[in-house]
Amino acid sequence: MHIRELFPDVISEDLDYEYKTVLNPDKPIKWAKTIVGYANGKGGVMFVGVSNEGEAFGISLDEIDKTKNLIATINDRHIFPHARVQYMLRSVDANAERFVLAVNVIQADSILRYREGDFNETVYIKGDGNTPPATPEEIIALHKRKFGVDNETTEIKYDEKKWTEYIKVCREYREDSSAPTLKDLQNEEIVSKEGFAKSGFIMFGDDYDGDDSLLCCRLWKGKQKTGTVLDHERFKGSLAKVFQDAINFIERNTKTGWQKTPNGGREEIRSYPKEAIREALVNAVAHRDYSIAGTQIDVDIYCDRIEIVSPGSWLLPKNYEEYPIGSIPSIRRNTIIAACLDEANLMERGGTGFQTMIESYKDSEEHLQPVVSIYPGFLNLRLYDKLYEENGVETDNDVVTDAERILEILKIEGPKSVKELQAYTKYKSRSQFLAEVLNPLINEDIVYRDGNAKSPTALIRIKR
Repeated sequence: MHIRELFPDVISEDLDYEYKTVLNPDKPIKWAKTIVGYANGKGGVMFVGVSNEGEAFGISLDEIDKTKNLIATINDRHIFPHARVQYMLRSVDANAERFVLAVNVIQADSILRYREGDFNETVYIKGDGNTPPATPEEIIALHKRKFGVDNETTEIKYDEKKWTEYIKVCREYREDSSAPTLKDLQNEEIVSKEGFAKSGFIMFGDDYDGDDSLLCCRLWKGKQKTGTVLDHERFKGSLAKVFQDAINFIERNTKTGWQKTPNGGREEIRSYPKEAIREALVNAVAHRDYSIAGTQIDVDIYCDRIEIVSPGSWLLPKNYEEYPIGSIPSIRRNTIIAACLDEANLMERGGTGFQTMIESYKDSEEHLQPVVSIYPGFLNLRLYDKLYEENGVETDNDVVTDAERILEILKIEGPKSVKELQAYTKYKSRSQFLAEVLNPLINEDIVYRDGNAKSPTALIRIKR
């Protein structure tokens, strides 16, 4: 019996249909990549119990149960996110003892990957008679086709009054401290010729509130993600503001030190070079996979390092370590988001961000060099504290007092209420916080209270 006698629309294997005699549990990649490829495309049907020539010989009910369980197991352990499948049976004999199992793979909302081992993850796409791994360019094109999260033209007209946070970042980082003109944005295709914002640019708008912009920062006591969290923040909204808020969080929670110069003076050194922090955060914002729902960028500060983890697989065909320093190809997951960062002078077009990080650590020992770790579904960029193990360095705030902390917060973020400042300290009692931290600063004429002492809206400001 030919397969078309059971399924009249099926004539031969093509982009929509594929035949399998059985599913080998010892080599699941041979057939599971077909499921991944169909899910990444428009969907398709894989027939089990059919020869390559289209002969429908069928499998028993017992084999069908084993096949379904096998698909469920491989889907759970190796396919991320999980594929959605539906089953259909057609009998091939009069006694209804043998059946063709039709595995209908539903088109996925996300890009699916096949995980093989701890550090090997591959995107497959369905071809005509084959299912090859996707190239980086095909992955980016697939992402655009599926989601339009970045490069679709919206119906929202560009108005600089609605992008003040983005303009503020541009003024801070552009060499001439200027704001981009409409023509600048159109030249980079961030805004269409008709003046409509691309979907990636919407994420930089003042009123953007998507969950996919979430970035979580934590300061840990020690080297592990256990025990006491000394400071933490969750930032969401305009990507421009989220980026700047994360920079400020790291600034207030890392050290500045001093070392002697040959002429007997002192020069400032930092735990983490500003350029390295900036490039690491830019990379996370630019290249994270915004299609993976329920994820976020995580910034964890430990006593000896910072780890910045962003969702999304490594797009390049080789691992990070296999590329010579300074020769990592520039492949962008989010074209418009990257263009927005380019326009703000935050991202290098030539893909030199990693090289900038390496350069900022060129005088450090090998064990302090930045590390890129690639895991299934996310990327971890680790920067080491240059002051942590160095001898002869006098750090000015190895132990940061609560008074120093709130002064730094006021300098970076501006006026705050008493309640907001207390949240950055170990104090649970308001009266104790006032007596031991805030009032001494007021009495020393370093800060002052703007408003009634009993009013919750009163702000603490630094005296100029």
